[in-house]
Amino acid sequence: MNIRKFLQNVIKEGRTALTEKESKQLLHEYGVPVVRETVAGNAGEAVLQAGDMGFPVVLKGLGATLLHKTEQGLVHLNITDADAVKTAVSSIEKRAGDKLEGILVQPYLQGKREFSAGLFRDRQFGPVIMFGIGGILAEALSDISFRLAPLTEKDAGEMLDEIRAQKLLGKFRGEEAVDRGRLIRTLMGLSEIGTDFPEIAEIDINPLLVTPDGAACAVDALVIAGGNDKKRKFRPPVDPKWIGSLFYPESIAFVGASARIGKWGNMLLCNTVSNGFKGRIFPVNPRGGTIAGKKVYTSVAEIPGHVDLGVVTVPASKVMDLIPEFRDKGIRNMLLITSGFGETGKTGKQKEKELAKRAEESGILVLGPNTMGITNPHNDLCCISSAVSPRPGSTAIVSQSGNMGVQLLAFAEAQGIGIRAFCGSGNEAMITIEDYLDGFEVDELTRTVMLYIESVKNGRRFFEGACRVGRKKPIVLLKGGQSRAGKRAASSHTGAMTSDTKIFN
Repeated sequence: MNIRKFLQNVIKEGRTALTEKESKQLLHEYGVPVVRETVAGNAGEAVLQAGDMGFPVVLKGLGATLLHKTEQGLVHLNITDADAVKTAVSSIEKRAGDKLEGILVQPYLQGKREFSAGLFRDRQFGPVIMFGIGGILAEALSDISFRLAPLTEKDAGEMLDEIRAQKLLGKFRGEEAVDRGRLIRTLMGLSEIGTDFPEIAEIDINPLLVTPDGAACAVDALVIAGGNDKKRKFRPPVDPKWIGSLFYPESIAFVGASARIGKWGNMLLCNTVSNGFKGRIFPVNPRGGTIAGKKVYTSVAEIPGHVDLGVVTVPASKVMDLIPEFRDKGIRNMLLITSGFGETGKTGKQKEKELAKRAEESGILVLGPNTMGITNPHNDLCCISSAVSPRPGSTAIVSQSGNMGVQLLAFAEAQGIGIRAFCGSGNEAMITIEDYLDGFEVDELTRTVMLYIESVKNGRRFFEGACRVGRKKPIVLLKGGQSRAGKRAASSHTGAMTSDTKIFN
């Protein structure tokens, strides 16, 4: 069976789903145990096939557009004789009409336990495999475990162990324990299909029936075509060395510096100065003057010499104008504190995309917008709004919530926990959580990574990066934005797309 060619033909025909027979043929090719079945063209053939198969049997209507057969009255169970076969076929023909392409004949398998298994494609994480309780109680109980494909056999085994209804996997009411090998083979087959065929959007096996001898078998299956993992484009990774340079500036321009206490342009400048930063500091404000004992320059162009980092607190409407000024001055790093971008809605998201595009074209890397700032105790750099000064150490912190990040820093300071570096990632227009993971992976001073996240830009990359980094350095992950209130709070300071919490967890 040339599966790819077959799927291409299905899509060309304008079909969105495979028939139940076709679905099981595909699953069988990948080692998934499926029920034995035949296709009859009429009542006479159905009677003969049922007799050869042995009563009792199950009859189902078969057709490319007959997807929800139970609801349409096209499934007849526990048929015990030829007359009942004829009656069932007549009912199916009447209900299905011109949509009927045949009668599916299956043995009536008995068993007290029903599970479900499947594949779907998450917008963030790609192919996801699920396993859980099946039958009519599947939606009500929602006892399900998930893993990202590709699976290992260890992953598949853990999925079985994670459901709450563990007793159903052992000996149960006179029936043998479930053959775990068959279940694992089913999940591995789904995983292989998911990675081999992006054309497949979804697979649903329900029920995955367990017979009294413990054998699991797919008695119903649906495959939905039309998936495509390549539709969504993600930003390319940022060079880890470039990220590292953000935390080691030798000169900083504070664009939007203010003499007014309580303004961001004042707090960031004053905290940086008071914390003992030894590099050069250039406040910028069209009014000029002096702030925190530093001369204020009226423009970026007026600053003498090279500038490594520009800290921006001007209104969102003026940020775009700074891109050419930074480019002409040779400032390659922008710490964009300013809010009013992706977190504000559709217009703000478009503005944020345009900002990232212009910055990239000008060779400028933007951290933010809508960020709380950065800290590097190893460089006496404390460019955040709060006067928190943890000692130098080996724990790197990245937080999508600036307020939560500051709380973590305050806790570290109180407990004497040394900090390698901190940043509030903000809306992540150009630098994402995944990029920070790459950066701290290669940083020799980082021994532990702590993340507070509410969502991710590229779920698959995050998963792979966290697995890779976690083998070298412990990762402590706090996941916010899971409650309704948390989701509302998250929307105010992150522009990342969210996935189902169960998938993320």
